Amino acid sequence: MTEVKKLKKPRGKARLIDGKCIACGARCESACPVDAVQINDAGEPVFLDDKCTGCGKCVKVCPASAVEMFFTAEERKILAELAKQPDAPVEQIDEEAAALAKKLAAYRGVWVFVEQTEGVAARVSWELLGKGAELAESLGVELCAVVLGDGVEHLCREAFGYGATKVYLLDQPVLHFYRTEAYLEALCRLIEKHKPEVILMGATGLGRDLAGAIATRLKTGLTADCTGLDIDDRRNLMQTRPAFGGNIMATIMCDRFRPQMATVRPHVMPMPDKRPKATGEIVRESVSLDEADVLTKVLKIITDNNGNGHVDIAGAEFIVSGGRGMMAAENFSLLETLAAELGGVVGGSRSAIDAGWLPAERQVGQTGKTVRPKIYIACGISGAIQHLVGMQNSDVIIAINRDRSAPIFEMATYGIVGDLFEVVPALTERIKHLRTRQCA
Repeated sequence: MTEVKKLKKPRGKARLIDGKCIACGARCESACPVDAVQINDAGEPVFLDDKCTGCGKCVKVCPASAVEMFFTAEERKILAELAKQPDAPVEQIDEEAAALAKKLAAYRGVWVFVEQTEGVAARVSWELLGKGAELAESLGVELCAVVLGDGVEHLCREAFGYGATKVYLLDQPVLHFYRTEAYLEALCRLIEKHKPEVILMGATGLGRDLAGAIATRLKTGLTADCTGLDIDDRRNLMQTRPAFGGNIMATIMCDRFRPQMATVRPHVMPMPDKRPKATGEIVRESVSLDEADVLTKVLKIITDNNGNGHVDIAGAEFIVSGGRGMMAAENFSLLETLAAELGGVVGGSRSAIDAGWLPAERQVGQTGKTVRPKIYIACGISGAIQHLVGMQNSDVIIAINRDRSAPIFEMATYGIVGDLFEVVPALTERIKHLRTRQCA
C-alpha cells in the first residue's frame, strides 16, 4: 500500500504593495513577533525575508491593506494541490458549530452594573439601563441591573425606575468600599452562576478597572469606550468605538465567547425617562468573602473638589468650545463672555489644551470629556474625529470657522463661515439684547 504524502500548507512571506502604505506609525513593525519588519526614512516597512515566518500578523493590523503574503511559484503549486483536496467532513463542521451554538445558548440576559459611591449611583449607570433596554428588546431577554455595596438596596428601586425588570443585589459590609479584589470575586461568581449574555459598565475609573479584571478572569472579550451598541442577526453585540488613534470608527464583535462586555463613557447614551412607580424582582445574593480575605484596606476617603474654580463641563447644558483657531489664551475671554450670557461653560479641543490655553479638565473629545449639552458652540475647531466623538451627541451643534470645508460643518446643526473674532462678539451682543428685551 502506497502512503500518500501529506502536503504542508506554505505560509509565504510578507511584502508591501506599492503605493498603498499610509505610514500609519509602524503598526506592522509592532505586530511582528520575529523583528522581520524595519521602517525606512519614508515611514514605510521593509520586510526581511530571512526572518519572516509568514504568520500574517502584519497583514491583519495594516489599516490600509498595504501588506500581502507573497508565495513563490512552487508554493503556489502546493496551494493549488491543497485546494483540490476535500475539505473537512460536513459532519465534523456541523459538530463544531453545534458545540459552539450550545455554549453560546447557555448565556442569556443583558446586565448593567450599577456603579455607586457611598450609596449614590453614577449617572452613567442609568444611561446604560436606557441603552440596555433597547438591546434586551432586540434579543428578547430580560434587562437586569447588578448592585454591589453595603446598605444599597434603595438603588434597586431606582434601577426599576430606569428600566430594569430584575436586580441582582449583593449587600455586604465587605463591599462597602470599592476594592478590585472584592468586587471582582463577587461579580465573577454571580456571572458564572447566572450566565448573562451582555454586560455593560461605565467607562469610569472604577468601571475600567473592574471590567478589565472581569474579562481577564472569564477569558472573554471587552471593548472599551464604546460610542455605539447594537445587536446583529446572530445575537452578537456590535460594539462601535474610535480606532487607530481616532482616525476610523470600528465595530467589534465577540462572536465565540460569552459574556460580551463593553464599557461606555458618561453622557454618550441618552438618559432614559424615570418611572418612579416601576417595580421588579430583587434577587438577593451573597458571596463568602471575609474582610480578612481582602488584602487592600481603605483607611480614609479624601474628596477631591479640584479647588473652587473647578468646572464640570460633562454636566453642562451649554458649552462654548475653542480650538486652534482661537490663536491665544487671552482670546478665550470672548468665549467666557458668550458662555456667561448663555449660562454655560467654556471647553476646548485637544489643541487648545496642549497649547496651555485651558486646563485639562476642560478638554472635550476622545482623550478628554464626553459631553451631551443642549447647545454646543464650536469656535475655531476644525472637527478632527477625536473631538467629534466627544460632542457628537449634543442636541444642537453650532460651528464657527473660516474654512468652509472644515469637517466640523458635516456634523453641525448650524454652520457659520466667518471670522470667529467678528462672529462671537456679534452673537454675544445679540443674545444680550434679546435677554434685556425679555426682562423688560
